[in-house]
Parts: sequence; structure tokens; C-alpha cells
Amino acid sequence: MKNISKFTLSLLALTFVGAGSFYFGKHQAVPEVTASKAQVERKILYYRNPMGLPDTSPVPKQDSMGMDYVAVYAGEDTGSGTVTISPEKVQLLGVRTETVQRRALTHNVRATGMLEVDERKQQWVSPRFEGWVQQLQVNATGQRVTRGQPLLTVYSPELESAAREVQLAHESGLAEVEKSARSRLDNWQIAPQDLEHLQHGTAHLILRSPIDGVVIEKMAVSGARFAPGEVLFKLADLSSVWLQAEVAEQDQGVLHVGQTVDVKVDAYAQEKFSGKVSFIAPVLNDKTRTVRVRVELPNKEARLRPGMYASVVIAEAMPPALTIPLSAVIDSGTRQVVLVQIAEGRFQPRVVQLGTRSEEHVAVLNGLNESELVVTSANFLIDAESNLKAALGSFGHAHADNVPQAEAKTPTPPVAEQAGHITQVTGAQPKPAVTGHPAQGVLKAVKADGMASITHEPIAALGWPGMTMDFALANSSLLTGIQTGSAITFEIVERKPGEWVITKLQAAPQNNAQNQQHAGH
Repeated sequence: MKNISKFTLSLLALTFVGAGSFYFGKHQAVPEVTASKAQVERKILYYRNPMGLPDTSPVPKQDSMGMDYVAVYAGEDTGSGTVTISPEKVQLLGVRTETVQRRALTHNVRATGMLEVDERKQQWVSPRFEGWVQQLQVNATGQRVTRGQPLLTVYSPELESAAREVQLAHESGLAEVEKSARSRLDNWQIAPQDLEHLQHGTAHLILRSPIDGVVIEKMAVSGARFAPGEVLFKLADLSSVWLQAEVAEQDQGVLHVGQTVDVKVDAYAQEKFSGKVSFIAPVLNDKTRTVRVRVELPNKEARLRPGMYASVVIAEAMPPALTIPLSAVIDSGTRQVVLVQIAEGRFQPRVVQLGTRSEEHVAVLNGLNESELVVTSANFLIDAESNLKAALGSFGHAHADNVPQAEAKTPTPPVAEQAGHITQVTGAQPKPAVTGHPAQGVLKAVKADGMASITHEPIAALGWPGMTMDFALANSSLLTGIQTGSAITFEIVERKPGEWVITKLQAAPQNNAQNQQHAGH
């Protein structure tokens, strides 16, 4: 009976132990499964530069040395300078973004100027002989004339005498005298038909218009005496006109002869007249800091009149470049900043260097990468100046503009979310600049996992003695042409605590190579 009782007690004890083990084992396994599940479901926000530089990417990529960008997951610290707002607030504020794209911009140069007569199409009526104005056929400034149209009739005793001399010499057979007299008439530019009239006793000569155009100035007066070379009429062909425009000094770099120009005048505000740049002055006006540009404009309908003021747009197509909308730029006066969306509801202020501007876009020379998203509307989500300065502080500036350096060293406290405003993530200090450390050694082996085993000399900057270590390679192509056992010089950086990566590697100079090979044995 006692044996049965002992057996029963032992069986009950084993049962309780088994149940307890099952119970505790089940509850201990749940956190592992949950943790594993949470790890699988972690969301990748973006990829950061492996060397700690500020650029990010929404997709996996490699840097210039072939190193993979590091994934940043939701919930991980993204460093100081990142601004976050909730998705609800993003929608409420109407935040819009646009992708950084490569496009060809048109640089528009704007200027003002005045229409003038084309100097090449002016003609003066100026007789080469002395005489009197007998009659005016054209007697008003501004009157239109055609080529060959009579302008005025003149009387010249000197001209009449020369014509009779030609006639008498011809009748007397005096060839040399006739030739001399005709030469004098040719110098006075007397047309053959007019000479014929003079030889038949007509002492009056009709002066005609040499071009189609307009009388822009009339000096001839009926009955007045004129001297040789005196100007009686000034005529101009207005079928084309000049526009003399003054272009600012900073826009001269895009000017060249042959550029197409759009011109507007107040008289025809809804119309554009097209012309071409025909001349750029070689000298700058040192008072106005402008350069004179001449534009030729066709004027077949004579609607453009010399003396009119005009506005000019000179369009110059620029090479393709990374561009963003002008609305994305926050200009503080001393620098230009854009907000880059690095994840949903998460933005990073980025200082940029800008280039050519068009009507709606501006070229970005530095600070952004293609395909990044920039905020183009509701930039006022950073509505407090203190928040903006705190965010910009992470770019490595010792202090904000007009702030003493002692104040700049004081860390910015976190900004709480209030009334739909932003939350400043300031949990971490700005990352220090990545430093490369040069070293020398001998390549011992290249392992299957791509690690390079190197026996290196002491590295004083790190306080390391000479030893053999395994290093990761930023790019496997660094070993191209390098044989095992070769003396090498290389540079390492600390990608993350305790992880050293070779970013540069080359064969050592010959004299150093022999010393290092002896040291490695």
C-alpha cells in the first residue's frame, strides 16, 4: 500500500512538472516570435550615405566608392535636423512635393530699350554743286517717298555752264575738252537723262529720292541758296528698325549674336515682335554697369516707330541640369534652403547652391540628388524661425547668423508638437566628419567573404601597433592588379563603431615595398 502511494505521488509530481514546463515554455516563446515578426515588418524609411554624409536616397544605391547605402528603418533615430509632422497634419496643411528632375532650362534675360532708325538705311540728299532751290515737290517732314520720286528742282549757273561746255566741245570735235567737261559733271553725280536736258538749254535740275522711305528731316526751303555739300533732305527706310537695349552686367554671359528676341511695346501690349541680336557692344557702361545690345526688328507694316520704348526678353537655352521649382526654395538672404522629404511625414532641411533660373524652375548645382522629393507648397510648416534655425544647425555651422558663438554651442532643446506645428527631432548630436587614416602594410590574403587580411605597420593616429587584421573593402575593384604578398599603402575609415573599411588602396612605392616585405616576414 505504501508503495502504491509513493508511486501515485511520483506520478502527480511528474505531471505538475510537465505542465509547468509547458506553461512557462509557451510564454517564453511568444516574445521571440513576436520580436521576430516585428523585425520582419520593420519599414524602411530611406537609405543614408554609408560615410555619414547628409545625402539620402529613397531606393538602394551605392556611393562613388561602391559602398552600399545603409537602410534606415521606422523608429530609428535619424539624427538632428530632421523635422517630423504627423500624416494628418501633412494633409491638413496641403504639403506638396515634387521630384528633383534633370531638365533643360531657358534663361530669360530681361531689358528695356528704345527703337531707333537703322543707320545703314539712311540717306542724305546733299548736292555737290552750288545753286538755288527753285521748287519743292516734297515739302513736309514725315512724308513718304519712293525711289526716283522728285524731291525738289534747283537752278545752278555752274551746272549750266559745264553742260554747255560739253555740248560745244562735242560739236567742235574737241574730244579732250569734252572728256574733261563730262568728268566734272560725273563728279557732281549728274544722271545722263538730266545732262541731256541741260544740253538742250534747260538750266533747271530735278533732284530725286535715292531710296524708298520717309523724310525724317527737311532743311530745303524754296528760294534758298545752298552750298556744295549742304544737306537738303534726310531720308530713312523704316522697313526695319533697331532696338538699342541695355542689359545688366550679370546677364552678359548668355548673350551672343543671332539670339532670338521677343519685343513688346506699349502701343501693342498684346503683341510680340520677333527680332535677332545683331551687335553686342565691346565696352561696358561703367556708370550703369550695363552693356548695349542691338536688336534688328522687321517693320514691313511700319507700326514700329523710332523713339518708342520697348521691353525685351532674350531667351537662351541652357544645358540639362538638376532642377527644382522656384517655390521649393526658402531664401534667408545668406543661403538657400529646401525641405527634402526623406520619409512620409519626415523632412530634412538642405542647404543648396543654385544656378540658372527660368520662369518656374531653378538649376541646383549642389545639395540635392536626382529623384529626391522636395516640398513645393506649405513650406510654412516650419512656421517658427527658431525651429528653422535649430534644424539648420545640424549642417555643421558653428552658429546661426548674428548669434554669438558661445550661444551657438548650447544644444537646442526638443520642440514639442503644439497646435499642428512641427516636432523637432534633436535626440542625437550632429555626426562628425568622416576621417580617413593612411596606413602601410603587406597584403597577406583575400578571404572568401571578400575581407582583406593585411599586416600593417603601426598607425599612430589611432594608437594601433603593427599587427595583422581583416578589413572590409569599399569596392572589390580596389584589389585590381594587387598580388598577395605585395606591399601596399591604403586608407581606412570607420563606417560604424568597430567596423573599419578600406576606401583607397594601391601598390607601395618600390623603396618602401622592400622594407615592408622584410617587416612582414
